[in-house]
Amino acid sequence: MLLTFDVGNTNVTLGLYDGATLVRIWRLQTVHQRTADEYGLMVRQFLEQAGHRVSDVSGVIVASVVPILTRTMEQLVEGTFGRAAMVVGPGIKTGMPILYDPPKDVGADRIVNAVAAYRRYGTACIVVDFGTATTFDSVTERGEYAGGAIAPGIQISMEALFTRAAKLPKIDIARPRVVVGKNTVESMQAGIYFGYVGLVDGLVRRMRTEMKADPVRVIATGGLAATVAKDSETIEAVDDALTLEGLRLIYETNR
Repeated sequence: MLLTFDVGNTNVTLGLYDGATLVRIWRLQTVHQRTADEYGLMVRQFLEQAGHRVSDVSGVIVASVVPILTRTMEQLVEGTFGRAAMVVGPGIKTGMPILYDPPKDVGADRIVNAVAAYRRYGTACIVVDFGTATTFDSVTERGEYAGGAIAPGIQISMEALFTRAAKLPKIDIARPRVVVGKNTVESMQAGIYFGYVGLVDGLVRRMRTEMKADPVRVIATGGLAATVAKDSETIEAVDDALTLEGLRLIYETNR
């Protein structure tokens, strides 16, 4: 079985694959101070609770956008599984040319998403990943990573509004009933939520124009992907496991 680690700024997402089938997903809060032993204990517990043994795992691949935790995850894998982790980065074959300057500056998760999206749809595509930051990644019809855009995540935007505006309360991010809010909470939710939908659709339309390809598929993944997709006019599909699938594909390419 293959264990995949997607190490993000907010969460660490683990996927367990039996061949090409994703059988389990687990999520941990990203904690910089947590040791490899602590993470390893949690991973062991996840596997045991799902009826699997550590010895069932024959391979591990890691994509991390948190440099301080990359080595922690390598130590976790070495200590728990007795093997070296495959880490997405320079020297790893992705099967996808990187048209970025310099290529090493592209976040591992963005490349992994692009690989999975192109393999799935086989055409030009845009991947929108709703994470701590919201990333927009362009893949050409030839299967090249062309670049993209990075915007503050919706949670960051909400926290900035609450932190910098003294009279505004802290609120939960939710889809409001109306755009014209009748109270402060509704007004803030309308501005954050529908403003974010507009940001997504606006950037995707501009990227499509620059890409000059037809068709261009638009795939969303990450925390609020399913929610935003309901009001978006450009998102065509939501795939919560896109990053994990990309990790599996890259592992198979390098095995």
